[in-house]
This record gives sequence, structure tokens and C-alpha cells, in this order.
Amino acid sequence: MKILCLGIGNVVCADEGVGVHLCRTLEKNYKFSSNEHTLDFIDGGTLAQRLIPVIAEYDYMIMLDCVDANDGQIGDVYFFDFENVPNSISWQGSAHEVEMLQTLMMMDMSGDRPPTKIIGIIPEVIADTTLEMTKPVVEGSRLMEKIFLKHISELGFSYEKVADFDIQEVALSACERVE
Repeated sequence: MKILCLGIGNVVCADEGVGVHLCRTLEKNYKFSSNEHTLDFIDGGTLAQRLIPVIAEYDYMIMLDCVDANDGQIGDVYFFDFENVPNSISWQGSAHEVEMLQTLMMMDMSGDRPPTKIIGIIPEVIADTTLEMTKPVVEGSRLMEKIFLKHISELGFSYEKVADFDIQEVALSACERVE
């Protein structure tokens, strides 16, 4: 099975970039292996519908993103199947969040969306232009990481920690020029 870990978010809008930053952190900090499956990490940014041909190539997707929930607090983490979205998830956050929901629904109409799990967190700041994330979201990202590692293990992967990059460190390097 070909598995995609897709980080979604706007990296220059503080907490809203947590999905991308966590995706990059997981890729940097761990080596994943499986005899049966492959795992790719992709920074989906705010591309939404432009990701359809990429997502359609996979058999299974784990999406990391911000979510909005009626009964939640900043930093709360949610893990759910896209087929069974909790009633409290309102999808009323940022423009990219709504666009990503529409993208997944469009893929459903054509039958191209792979089974999708979402690990999401309620952000505090999504309007400020900064790479700095807030303390509740940085702390919540640790739970998101644990959920991802547990789930990927259940799918048949083993993993080894090979580095110890902090998510805020990864976030601050998001716009560095690579030479």
C-alpha cells in the first residue's frame, strides 16, 4: 500500500502552518520502514485542488492540518476518519481549510480519494504573518506526533528516531533558502 502523509497549511500564518511543519518534522526525525508499504511525506501547503493528481496516486492518506471545532479549546487535537467526521468539527477555519474540504469532497465524487485519516489541531493564531507558532499548538503538536506514530505502527510500519528537531525549529526554517 502506498501511503501519503500530507501536511496542509500556510507556513507564514503562525499556527496555521502546523500541518506542514509537523509533516516536515516527522520526515526529519524518523526513519520509517515496512516490508509491505511505502510512506511519502508531502508539504501540501495551501494548494488544495492542485493536489488532486498527487493524492489520487496513493492508496491511503494521513492529513495533518488545523481544524475548527465547536466545543474545542486552542491546542486540542482531533484524530478521525474523513468518512466519520465528528459533529463538533465545523470546517469554518481558514480559507485553505474550506478549500481542502472541498477538494476531498470533489475527489469523492470522482472516486479518487483514498481512505483518509485526519490529525488536526485547533489553532490560536491564523492571521498574523509569522513563522512562530503559539505554545498551545507547539505542545499539541507533540500529541499529533504520538497519534501519527501509533497509527503508522498499526498500519505495519516500524520507525526509528534518527534526529531530534523541534517543530518550532523546523517552522523557523520554513522560508530559508536552500543552496
